Amino acid sequence: MAGSREEFGSRIGFILAAAGSAVGIGNLVGFPVGAAKNGGGAFLLMYALFVFLICLPVMLAEMSVGRHAGKDPLGAYSKLTGGAWQWKIAGWLSIITPFMIAVFYLVITVWIFGYLFESASGNLEQLADPNTFGQFITSETIFIYMVAVLAIVYCILQGGVRQGIEKAAKLMMPALFVMLLALVVFVLTRENAMAGVEYYLIPDFSKIDAAVVNGALSQAFFSLSLGMGIMITYGSYINRRADIPGSAKLVALTDTAVAFVAGLMILPAIFSFDPDIDPSKLSDSSISMIFTFLPKIFLALQATLGYVGASIVASVFFLLVFFAAITSIVSIFEVPVAALIDEKGVSRKAALGILGLLLALLAVFCALSFGMVKFFTEFTSYADSTKSFFDVVYDVFYDTILPLNGLLICIFVIYRWKKHNFNAELDQGAPKYKGSFFERYVDISVGTFIPVILLVIFVNTVAVKYFGVSLFS
Repeated sequence: MAGSREEFGSRIGFILAAAGSAVGIGNLVGFPVGAAKNGGGAFLLMYALFVFLICLPVMLAEMSVGRHAGKDPLGAYSKLTGGAWQWKIAGWLSIITPFMIAVFYLVITVWIFGYLFESASGNLEQLADPNTFGQFITSETIFIYMVAVLAIVYCILQGGVRQGIEKAAKLMMPALFVMLLALVVFVLTRENAMAGVEYYLIPDFSKIDAAVVNGALSQAFFSLSLGMGIMITYGSYINRRADIPGSAKLVALTDTAVAFVAGLMILPAIFSFDPDIDPSKLSDSSISMIFTFLPKIFLALQATLGYVGASIVASVFFLLVFFAAITSIVSIFEVPVAALIDEKGVSRKAALGILGLLLALLAVFCALSFGMVKFFTEFTSYADSTKSFFDVVYDVFYDTILPLNGLLICIFVIYRWKKHNFNAELDQGAPKYKGSFFERYVDISVGTFIPVILLVIFVNTVAVKYFGVSLFS
């Protein structure tokens, strides 16, 4: 398998594909809301520092392991440790985690696709109704949309690395950037928009506390698709002559730039809609922002643009978010697909069929978790609250295991694979990296304080999520 393994056709193809996995709903909506609620420019500054000082070294660790082994996460851990069972567990975690994240992410993508279809059909007024979202997610229509989204994901992944993932990224990512910039230009021309820009860019350091710092770091870590096995898998598709450190920097820069520009779209739009709004009172939920708050803003535009114009703006926004969601879910789902191909020797078509059916089944269970079926709606309880099947999948695999996977890859490259092998892999194809200050920083940080930080995040998440106790309270 190693000899015939696919590779990205170009450096830009890899960067756009990796950026596509990183740029998602969290960048376009979650980050702007987090910045609005937590000190504006101060949150932005912390986010950027965490991306480059903490998350970038972890990304390098994942990419280097993937390229050196030429395998999926399970195969990489097994190959580089001679099959040690302890690290096979880490490998399995890196396969199961993205698969389960793909389950709930598919449901959210289906909702976005549905809103895109409805806004393009001229039903903006209905979407702006506060009751619409609750009715929409409990309607049978979502299963029709789910079939359409699964078909799109299948078609992209069936094309393989070059003809599927890379080609889709080269189309969708530039289109995403153009749509985002167009919406920013449009929003900044609206009345009172500059008040939102001012709130967003002028730091309010008085709002920064330990919980906000933890939130910024978590946002940065999750935003770059770390801990999901994506960068290990994509690393295995990188040419041996490629510059991993240089490419990783561009991915991190692209991800941060998209998050920053998204803030220039969301915050001015909110202030234009309601000049007296207190952004700190905004919902923490990106879902609430996308499906309940923003449609009201789009509908309000009919006063100046007319209903058709407002519907077009709404359609462009939902298409933008849909592109971001699709590029992310394709990257996430490629991890277990690659593992099944590598470890069991099945064809890509068979792997997509097997895993696709399981993905669809579990996604249906998640979709039924919002009142349609009581068993899935009241699936279990912990931390004194009832949790749906969707909640459990999100809490366990997205919030809890991701930082644990990041911790394990740091421990692995420094203490199991060893520093000299880690550095040698990053030096290959990157002559300017060898002996540089950046190399020394990565070497030290991955082996010292980054694992400690990720361990604290993991322990605090477990305490908060399952026991209702915070280490920072």
